[in-house]
Amino acid sequence: MPDFVFYLITSLMYAALAVYFWRTRWAVAGQAPAAGAGPKTLEHLVVLVPLMLHATLLYDSVFARDGVHLGVGNAVSIIVWLTVVIYWLGNLFYNTESLQTMVMPVAAVCVFLPLLLPAAHALPNTELAAFRIHLLISMLAYSLFTIASLHVLLMALLERRLHGGELPAALQKLPPLLTMETLLFRIITAGFVLLTLTLATGILYSEELFGKALPFNHKTVFGILSWIIFAALLGGRLFYGWRGRVAVRWTLTGFLMLVLAYIGSKFVLEVILGRA
Repeated sequence: MPDFVFYLITSLMYAALAVYFWRTRWAVAGQAPAAGAGPKTLEHLVVLVPLMLHATLLYDSVFARDGVHLGVGNAVSIIVWLTVVIYWLGNLFYNTESLQTMVMPVAAVCVFLPLLLPAAHALPNTELAAFRIHLLISMLAYSLFTIASLHVLLMALLERRLHGGELPAALQKLPPLLTMETLLFRIITAGFVLLTLTLATGILYSEELFGKALPFNHKTVFGILSWIIFAALLGGRLFYGWRGRVAVRWTLTGFLMLVLAYIGSKFVLEVILGRA
């Protein structure tokens, strides 16, 4: 019961921030944000409170006496937490308060996932340095591509509304479309670098543990497919200037491959089949 209270408090904080950012950044058209430098700095610091609480809950859930528990609930919650952290850091350099509005409600829900979908068993071989590095990099890569997917969906909506000649109040608070596109490909580039490192450390981990690199299974297949898709997208952007709907399709397809590679398989094994 005490644990649930802390989960509830953290979720309510995320929800309150979502409402606040909606009312101050999205709800009213044609008005500049009322917050000055001081209030904006305070807002930035306030976001740290649920982030720190969420991190504490995740630490207690993941690191148990019998080892590291990284079931589907913990994995998704960590990815969402990292997504909020990346938005928080990105706000130091870009105006991302409007974009944070989208991820805060998701975080408010995903806080509870470690309770709803607990890992039944600890992960084996977590004492290996290669495996720990692999997990960290892979989670960061997932978070960046989660942001890229949310970003590209919002861009698609914005572009569609612009062509329709009418822009709702909420979308008027977003950065210009070209700015969002530039930021999108920076996010995808960073995510691609981390995905490449994820595959490389995965090879290192497999060789250290099993004596062979990249065993042929669904994770390997979908992981390599996602790498190929994002490599093609970045190459198409560089050489052919790909953008708009092409970027939307390739980004979402690559993200789907990543979901199938790890989160999807863990969900099927742990939740549907009841296996660790």
